[in-house]
Amino acid sequence: MCSKWTSMRSRSWWTGAWITEVRIEVVTLFPEMVGEFTRFGVTGRAKDKGIYLLGTKNPREYAANQYRTVDDRPYGGGPGMVMMAEPLEHAIDAALAGEEVKVVYLSPQGAKLDHGKVMQLAKEPLLVLVAGRYEGVDERLIRRRVHEEISIGDYVLSGGELAALVLIDAVVRQLPGVLGDAGSAEEDSFVNGLLDCPHYTRPEVYRGDAVPQVLLSGDHARIRRWRLKESLGRTWLRRPDLLQERELSPEERKLLDEFRQESKCV
Repeated sequence: MCSKWTSMRSRSWWTGAWITEVRIEVVTLFPEMVGEFTRFGVTGRAKDKGIYLLGTKNPREYAANQYRTVDDRPYGGGPGMVMMAEPLEHAIDAALAGEEVKVVYLSPQGAKLDHGKVMQLAKEPLLVLVAGRYEGVDERLIRRRVHEEISIGDYVLSGGELAALVLIDAVVRQLPGVLGDAGSAEEDSFVNGLLDCPHYTRPEVYRGDAVPQVLLSGDHARIRRWRLKESLGRTWLRRPDLLQERELSPEERKLLDEFRQESKCV
């Protein structure tokens, strides 16, 4: 897959524009919702540059009757409605256009999305994201066509569109050429298994609260050390589970010990 990805990502020698076949298709009852969100910010600029292509397929367009029915009552009773397999499967087929690629269903029952999974998905030349609604989708559709279920957290949303948009944003920012500063993605929270350090900008003093002097020193070694210590400390305070999953270097252990000692003195 990596070699195929590399061959698909290049710049035109003539225009400098990105030549890409990276495509994301969302199977959704609300295509306007997906299109509107991706007009703005990083995802919007990347789409305008042609770094990735975004399409939507509405299951209603593939319904079997004139009423464009896509849901029905659940067998066995219970509240709500369930999305029918057939319209979804036809929509997935249309999105695939004959290609064999990964189909992801956004689901509370899926594995929780993390940075490692985002990086893995960012290497796919085509992703099909299925956004469910109501009480979910017919299990037979999942068994037949879905390769992976992904959750964005332990809570319930009205539909999978918001989860799909979260995934799109996370994946797109990892694509080459999307961020103006290549270091931005590398220094994001979770990239190195830690939360990000605090950031400051002008003015130097805001309502009596001053920027840490080390950031004004111009000493890049001290600044790097301060940022790493703050990143370690913030992770220790807010997400200690991440530290349990990471093997700290001798420098990191020393900096974390310093942070802990300083925290006791505050």
